[in-house]
Amino acid sequence: MTSRMLAIAALLFAVITEHGSACTNFLITKGATRDNTNMISYSADSHVLYGELYYWPEADYPENTWLEVYEWDTGKHLGRIPQVRHTYKVVGNMNEHQVAIGETTFGGRPEIVQDTTAILDYGSLIYIALQRAKTAREAIQVMTSLANQYGYYSSGESFSIADKNEVWIMEMIGKGIKMVPEGKGKNKRMVNAYKGAVWVALRIPDGYISGHANHARITTFPLNDPENCLYAPDVISYARERGFYDGSEENFSFSDVYAPVDFEGARFCEARVWSGFNKVKAGMDEYLDYITGKNLSHRMPLWIKPDKKLSLGDVFALMRDYYQNTPLDMTKDPGAGPFQSIVRWRPLTWTVDGATYFNERAISTQQTGFSFIAQCRSNLPDPIGGILWFGVDDTYSTVYSPMYCGISKVPESFAEGNGSMMEFNENAAFWVFNQVSNFAYTRYCDMIPEIQKVQQELENTYIQRTPYIDEIAAKMYKDDPNAAISFLTDYSVNTGNHTVAVWKKLYAYLFTKYMDGNIKTPVPGQKNPQVKQPGYSQDFYRTIIRETGDKFRVPGNPVH
Repeated sequence: MTSRMLAIAALLFAVITEHGSACTNFLITKGATRDNTNMISYSADSHVLYGELYYWPEADYPENTWLEVYEWDTGKHLGRIPQVRHTYKVVGNMNEHQVAIGETTFGGRPEIVQDTTAILDYGSLIYIALQRAKTAREAIQVMTSLANQYGYYSSGESFSIADKNEVWIMEMIGKGIKMVPEGKGKNKRMVNAYKGAVWVALRIPDGYISGHANHARITTFPLNDPENCLYAPDVISYARERGFYDGSEENFSFSDVYAPVDFEGARFCEARVWSGFNKVKAGMDEYLDYITGKNLSHRMPLWIKPDKKLSLGDVFALMRDYYQNTPLDMTKDPGAGPFQSIVRWRPLTWTVDGATYFNERAISTQQTGFSFIAQCRSNLPDPIGGILWFGVDDTYSTVYSPMYCGISKVPESFAEGNGSMMEFNENAAFWVFNQVSNFAYTRYCDMIPEIQKVQQELENTYIQRTPYIDEIAAKMYKDDPNAAISFLTDYSVNTGNHTVAVWKKLYAYLFTKYMDGNIKTPVPGQKNPQVKQPGYSQDFYRTIIRETGDKFRVPGNPVH
């Protein structure tokens, strides 16, 4: 590997592990779904991100009001920009007009240094756009124009942007810093000639799905198709200026120029997209050599047409993938331990005797702060049509509760300020779900079926109930929109709080049953339960024997 590629790998690794922006998105068009709805999914994976449901009410502002901008990842104050006169309601990552946005960070070329003069990071762009855009196209315009006007503070980023009619993938990277003088005399100052970002946005064809997971995936793109492709006017010329590209415009590949794929990008990132695609389309084994880093030239397509239309539950399942039923299945290697765990403790790479090794990085991971599936439905009024199916903690063991996009408040158990990463709160959803998942890690193969039984019961109930809630709300909306919004608010809040209450009871049940490595069953009429001590599996005992020989063998027993 060249020194330049090593630098890129190092940067990618730093972004994913230190800053925690190691996320996964899938983008699903209405033609690829059973219920004719657009969807995007997002897992916000970070070791320091507290899982909570953000909320901004709609608001009106006086003229000349300023908006203070803080970096989403760190809370660092970056500056301020003019506020617009009216902002839209936002529930999590979805606004009242059914616009939804997710992201994954890909880093990009190390030659493009961070623009420390910039005001807007990727998180700010997302949540400002949600407050200002009525459509996905408008969100793209808001995000790109703000980045160009005030500077882009982050590294390379992929965005999923959907509304009730369209689904878009957009990839953006800053241009670094080139300070030059501007003005004369007392007005002379130094400014960044590279302020802004280069980007490409592609509309996902109807009937297809796409995905991204911390690596840029847009390669070549049409230069004269504004209905389906938008891009920065200097996306190619800037690459030429910096010496990144010298080929034809038609052959220009955004990913290959601004974020060349390497082993880490394939194995840790592209593999997650592949695992989702593999669930819904036959023939994806063709790309096994690519996603395992053996043939980086045979890249996957940006989007695929699934073999059958997907249900909402199918999209939930995409976010719960750990490479099951593939050669990368995380329950089948020694890292799974004696209880077939899908969890691998970080760091992602590790060194033994001078050689470097790695853990698989699956979609489902222990460091998820929150995740969602945004469902955008064109057959209903916006406040009813948009549902953010929201969960905290591990995607594999979370419960996706429906939060209608028109609601006027969120459940207290999910609300901002209810606990924090270093402040335990027994009534906060994040902590309640982490209690269950972290206890399950101690005896995973036994506890996870019990967890998922309750998970599926709740989610199936919520999914089956949705048409009836829609119908009631739609009838109310015709006569009194405010009454419909109050109804949906009560339903969403009660559903979220109910989910957390059930999970509290689940934790109590699991803890009493599996404490101390035993499995206890109540015996009617008796004080003490039946206690089983299942120990470890035969395979794990054989592993112990292979490592220790006769050290633990009881004398006098024959060897078979």
